[in-house]
Amino acid sequence: MDRETPSARSGQSTDRRNALFVRKMEDAGMSRAVIDLFSGYVEQFLASQSVGFIPESEIEPVQESDVKKQDQLTGDDEEAGTSHLDQAVAIKLNGGLGTSMGMPYAKSLLPVKSGLTFLDIICRQTAAVDSTGTSGPALVLMDSFTTHEDTQAHLHKMHLSKTQEPWSFVQHTYPKILADTLEPAQWPSQPDLEWNPPGHGDLYAALHTSGMLDRLIKAGKRYALVSNADNLGAVLNPSILGYFIRNGLEFMMEVAQRSPADKKGGHLAKQDDGRLILREIAQCPEEDEAAFQDITRHRYFNTNSIWLDLQALQSMIANQGLPRLPLIVNPKHLDPRDESSPRVYQLETAMGAAISSFTRSAALHVDRRRFAPVKKTNDLLAVRSDCYVLSETYQLLPSTKRSLPPIEVELDPEYFKKVDQYETRFPQGEPSLVDCERLMIKGDVLFEADVVCRGAVDLKNRTSIQQRVGQGSVLEGEKVWE
Repeated sequence: MDRETPSARSGQSTDRRNALFVRKMEDAGMSRAVIDLFSGYVEQFLASQSVGFIPESEIEPVQESDVKKQDQLTGDDEEAGTSHLDQAVAIKLNGGLGTSMGMPYAKSLLPVKSGLTFLDIICRQTAAVDSTGTSGPALVLMDSFTTHEDTQAHLHKMHLSKTQEPWSFVQHTYPKILADTLEPAQWPSQPDLEWNPPGHGDLYAALHTSGMLDRLIKAGKRYALVSNADNLGAVLNPSILGYFIRNGLEFMMEVAQRSPADKKGGHLAKQDDGRLILREIAQCPEEDEAAFQDITRHRYFNTNSIWLDLQALQSMIANQGLPRLPLIVNPKHLDPRDESSPRVYQLETAMGAAISSFTRSAALHVDRRRFAPVKKTNDLLAVRSDCYVLSETYQLLPSTKRSLPPIEVELDPEYFKKVDQYETRFPQGEPSLVDCERLMIKGDVLFEADVVCRGAVDLKNRTSIQQRVGQGSVLEGEKVWE
């Protein structure tokens, strides 16, 4: 679909169209603050064909001197963080269904390591660092309307104690915009499809309107680490917390060095006034995409882990209202599973974009071990394998037996893209990859138990019949089935 936003059609005013969205949200019983926020986004969207774009000419690259490194943190930072752990909370973004892997349920409920789901591990991670100095929780989940029930049902089965049970709140939804009329989408047979998740930038509005922000502060919580539920490397770290506190920061983004694999991820940049800004690929004009993907120019990508001073956020909202973030216009089909359904625009925002909204904001260059997300079955194979281990505090860490850089995995999407497909091809567990540099699989291949991969392994099944890698096989180099 065309990335450009069509300008307002003749015959209808922007005000009239905007009123249709306001009425739809009012009928759904949504908060006035969120309605006003979305109304402002719609007005911006309708008024401009280049809405949401951040041209290369308006930003500057971030230099190494602009960003503190995690390995430069001190013992004083760790001491300060340790003494304030009782005021810290982990907030996990738990709104995704894992549709890219064919999952019809909350992605956090996927078994990922040692038979434990993301959610099982997250609960254990936070329990391991929890200092029970207040009545507040160590963990809070931001669910979506599609993940909340599944998540609550799983938590009920875990039989957690009252002090271990996470709090949760649900993010908002925004009306989808029909591409041909620029009016609210209508789909009577499946009304839920008329709405889209607004991106994790909704964090700030959802914290406020749900009452969770006030509730956390009243419970003695001031500092929050917000991260994706599928990133088990992002845990509450006392040194990072202490650095955040000692420098009086209100917002801090964890960034990592970009590699070729990260060239399409959101990167950090500077505005003319020196303020830090986040630019996502959807905000980059096509003519600037080469510069966007130049990892020597834009060195740091957003790991989507941020630290927040909750009191500063509360004060900002009280004085200025909900933060208005740079807009991302996402072209889609109304039914994402049906390309014959009407074309729509989804208005979204990114959580990290708030780095330019806070007066005292910064970025921290973190160890890559804090970033181990599972977005595809390629990632799932690496994490489930012996390349990674769970520490005593349930942090996901690279195996100490591995001397190679992070493994490169590429599985044939025709046979491995969906979790169900993946599971049937590794029925007795994943192969050993601790000594593997790269694993590439093309075609339909099934692995039996105790397979070992070493060096660069390239498997190609060019037949129409599924091929098996026998039990105990040791794979090196290329293997082709003709």
